[in-house]
This record gives sequence, C-alpha cells and structure tokens, in this order.
Amino acid sequence: MTKKNENLSEAPEEDTPADVKNAIEEEVTTEPALSELEKAQNEAKEMKVRYLRAVADLENYRKRITREKQDIIRSASCCVVESLLPVLDNMKLGLKSAEKHPEAKEVTLGFKMVDDQLKKSLSEQGLEELLPNGETFDPNLHECISHQPSSEVAEDHIIETVRAGYRLNERLLRAASVIVSSGQVDKEGKK
Repeated sequence: MTKKNENLSEAPEEDTPADVKNAIEEEVTTEPALSELEKAQNEAKEMKVRYLRAVADLENYRKRITREKQDIIRSASCCVVESLLPVLDNMKLGLKSAEKHPEAKEVTLGFKMVDDQLKKSLSEQGLEELLPNGETFDPNLHECISHQPSSEVAEDHIIETVRAGYRLNERLLRAASVIVSSGQVDKEGKK
C-alpha cells in the first residue's frame, strides 16, 4: 500500500466534523423511534375502530333483544285473545237470540253490558273487529264463503259479514267470513 492510502484508511475520527457525526447519530437513533411511534398510532387507530364496532354491535344487540321481547309479549297475548274469540262469537249469538224474547229484557241488558266491557278490554289490548260490509273484497282480510248476485252491491264488494274477523296489533287473527256480490243479474238470470 502506498503511504497516501494508508493515511486515508487510518484517518482519525477527529478529522470528521462534529456536525456531520451528530447528524448521522441522530438519524440512526430517530428512525427506530419514528417507526415505533407510527406503529403505536396505527395500533391506536385499529383499537378505536374495534371499540366503535363493539359499541355498534352492542347497540344493535340491545335493539334486537327489545324487538324480540315485544314480539314474545305480542305472541303471548295473541294466544289469550284467540282463545276468547269463540266467547265473543257465542256472546253475539246469544244476544241476538235473547233480543227475540222481550220477557228477558233485563237479563239481555246485563249480558250486553258484559259483552261491551269484554270488547272494550280487548280493544285496549289492540284487538280490532273487522266488519267489512260494503267494502271491496280483500282475500288477505276476508274469507269468501259464497257469492250472490246483487243489484244493490257492486261486484266484488261484500254484501254481508257472516262471522266477524279480528286483527290484533296489525296482525290478522281471524279473517272475516263474508258473502260477496257477483254483480247484477238481468231479467233472464244472466250476469
């Protein structure tokens, strides 16, 4: 080796300027600190997203449980109300029959009061009676038990309700049994 090359390789560190030396040391030490800071920030963002999702999931769970609870209560009350529908039907038939006997006027009046009270109590629970006389036939709400020609009622409209239908909180419990008009009949018996 030449003497000139030896001097370069053996150059003392003191010959490097102090500013350059400090800058190199800072760069080496700050790079790992920055990457650790970025990692911590990314982890914090990820944890925030997880937290927000967990909060949203919990809120959705609460809403679903509340809806399910209301549905259970409604279905339980549906069973009770459905079991009372034949009682309402029989009460109505009994009152119709009792009206034909004037000597039982006071007893009829008492049963009428009981019938009214029962209907009022059930309506407070959301029961709605369907008596669709004169309305357009709707197969979702009505059960057609027969067709009759009618000059007074338009075709596909209800002439008479044979048995009342009931709806509880917008849920159909029983369709109304009805007689539907088949339209007018001419003098020859044709439609």
